Amino acid sequence: MSYSNKFIYASLPRTSRGQPIVLGGDPKGKNFLYTNGNSVIIRNIDNPAIADVYTEHSCAVNVAKYSPSGFYIASGDVSGKIRIWDTVNKEHLLKNEFQPIGGPIKDISWSADSQRIVVVGEGRERFGHVFMAETGTSVGEISGQSKPINSCDFRPARPFRIITGSEDNTIGIFEGPPFKFKKTKQEHSRFVQAVRYSPDGKYFASAGFDGKVFLYDGTTSDLISEIGSPAHKGGVYGVAWKPDGTQLLTASGDKTCRLWNVETKELIAEFPMGTTVDDQQVSCLWQGEHLLTVSLSGFITYLDPANPTQPLRVIKGHNKPITAISLSEDRSIIYTASHDGAVTNWNSGNGNNNRVDGNGHGNQVNDIKSHGGDFTYTCGIDDSLKQINVEGNVYTGIDLKLPCQPRGMDILKEKNIIIIGCVNEIVVVQDNRKAMSLKINYEASSVTINSETQEVAIGGDDNKIHIYSLNGVQLELKSELEHLGAITDCAYSPDNKYLVACDSNRKVILYAVPEYKPAHNKEWGFHNARVNKVSWSPNSSLVASGSLDTTIIIWSLASPAKHTIIKNAHPQSQITGLVWLDHETLISTGQDCNTKVWLIESF
Repeated sequence: MSYSNKFIYASLPRTSRGQPIVLGGDPKGKNFLYTNGNSVIIRNIDNPAIADVYTEHSCAVNVAKYSPSGFYIASGDVSGKIRIWDTVNKEHLLKNEFQPIGGPIKDISWSADSQRIVVVGEGRERFGHVFMAETGTSVGEISGQSKPINSCDFRPARPFRIITGSEDNTIGIFEGPPFKFKKTKQEHSRFVQAVRYSPDGKYFASAGFDGKVFLYDGTTSDLISEIGSPAHKGGVYGVAWKPDGTQLLTASGDKTCRLWNVETKELIAEFPMGTTVDDQQVSCLWQGEHLLTVSLSGFITYLDPANPTQPLRVIKGHNKPITAISLSEDRSIIYTASHDGAVTNWNSGNGNNNRVDGNGHGNQVNDIKSHGGDFTYTCGIDDSLKQINVEGNVYTGIDLKLPCQPRGMDILKEKNIIIIGCVNEIVVVQDNRKAMSLKINYEASSVTINSETQEVAIGGDDNKIHIYSLNGVQLELKSELEHLGAITDCAYSPDNKYLVACDSNRKVILYAVPEYKPAHNKEWGFHNARVNKVSWSPNSSLVASGSLDTTIIIWSLASPAKHTIIKNAHPQSQITGLVWLDHETLISTGQDCNTKVWLIESF
């Protein structure tokens, strides 16, 4: 059996309130990049469903930038490390790793010849450094500012200059090489959040928390004028130049973006981005004809200057770990839910997505299951069961309070019954009302219903699978299956002939129904850590298991001795969810906030 990665529905940028983020652009205009956790995410600008993820940093990455040649990317993390890696090979081979400062790196800029790099941030002994990309040799020092530096830029033309924007409210000007401190500019009254040269180096613009944007001469660094009075009502987090240098895009915490004419300093267009805190704009990028901006929610919006109130496209998804995944009954929609309560639906054909609207859980969703064509249900750590209208893509307002935290659930569509396994109770819901509850002396982890035998299997932290008979809405304990570790997930096969369960003892065990005897004498135990999830292919012939060890294993019922391991399916991240789209397509989610689509070729 062989496998290949078909798509990555990539995570959104990780954002935090009051912090600008940096978007990077490919000099050829095809891709843009940003960071989330330990990952650098490269996305195709025309088709964002095409993505690549670089995961070699050992701690959170803050910023990544393409070299002007396009052959390398430099990425900087919270420990002060810079990794310079290749963009041409699929493996992204590491060219160099340096430690220019001893603290979080906030911005990176390359010189126009791709030979020098300046990095800035929150170092312990210095706030920035300039060095050769090839050797790491110092080519000057970044000094003269007394607080952490948020932004930097290399002048793209000779004579070379470097500008930096600091939390001491100043802009630093450096001349070289070797680069030496020349002077500071003190027009801003609050933190300077972004400094950027125009593409020809004729000007540079600065933006600050004071809502102001200033324009300077690129060679002499003299102030030309302020843009707007002020440019925004809230702090300005990002500026981006049009490739011909005639216009400037600004992104602000006042929930707007604005487009300015550089020559006349007049406002061309204002883009209202929303009304909630999540609509604050924390970054922007002008890539070819595309104007991109990122909101505090992580959503990436493609702006349309011809129609400022109607974006061309909004990329939604998750920027917090994904905790649950499910499919609609006709398999046309993939639902993913995350640690922050966000639920996203994805078109399983083209990857287009949208966020489910309405009053959701507001915090972690523990399980999500489809109930026929009309409704999908979610349960979360706010101890509630909620209903989503599939067609309207909105929560319906049905909100059933549960006696304790739900861990897993399953739906028996024919009887309109939902069985929910909670921390110390099993709850049976019928017609959206609580019909019965049963106290248990273990913590339930997962629930699966056999529609043919009307049996319910519930995994417990007491190392047992508890098999119940369902009579009407009553549950009666029938038998218990012993494991050597806590049960983490269990699932009946679509043909109702098997039950598969996984546990914290690294095992996946297959039982034949209705006797619940092991279905074969082969031990499925090739994971190196707790197995989190199991999932059946629609034809009941393959089982996929996903683990804390970052791997997915595909097991075959026809050939129990054979298996296929997808190593590092979600690098540096445990597998949190698995579903089969069809007999050959598996979808996985991870703590890395990414959703991956795999093509599985049968034995």
